[in-house]
Amino acid sequence: MAVRIRLKKMGRKARPFYRLCAVDGRAPRDGKVIEELGSYDPMVPETDARVTLKSERVDYWLGVGAQPSHKAGVLIKKYGTDGTHLEQQKEALERLKHRSPAPAAAASPAAEAPPAETPAAEPASEAAPESETTAASEEQTPEETPSES
Repeated sequence: MAVRIRLKKMGRKARPFYRLCAVDGRAPRDGKVIEELGSYDPMVPETDARVTLKSERVDYWLGVGAQPSHKAGVLIKKYGTDGTHLEQQKEALERLKHRSPAPAAAASPAAEAPPAETPAAEPASEAAPESETTAASEEQTPEETPSES
């Protein structure tokens, strides 16, 4: 059996996603796979963060004679064990980690902020009426004294 390492197309219309797989060379593009070796998502904004590979398994399959397709070969050359873009990939993944929580955090505080602010605002609002009441009674006392005289 001639084993090939190639991309298996997944995802939906206008949102492609690929898995890097070891497959029988006679199998159809999206057919049965022997093993999944990683993924490639061309829609990720950071170019070097688009690929994730199981480097040990890729090396194994290449060691036993599996032939990569053209695109799979390019991805393995860049992001494999001794890849040319490994440092850029690590930096891009770090940037994505720092960027990803920001949109989620921006949406979460909007939903969580009112309950968190309400308890904090209530003691402040309770303290304010007491001080206003004290100030108001102090102001009313001098006003009442001249009118009573």
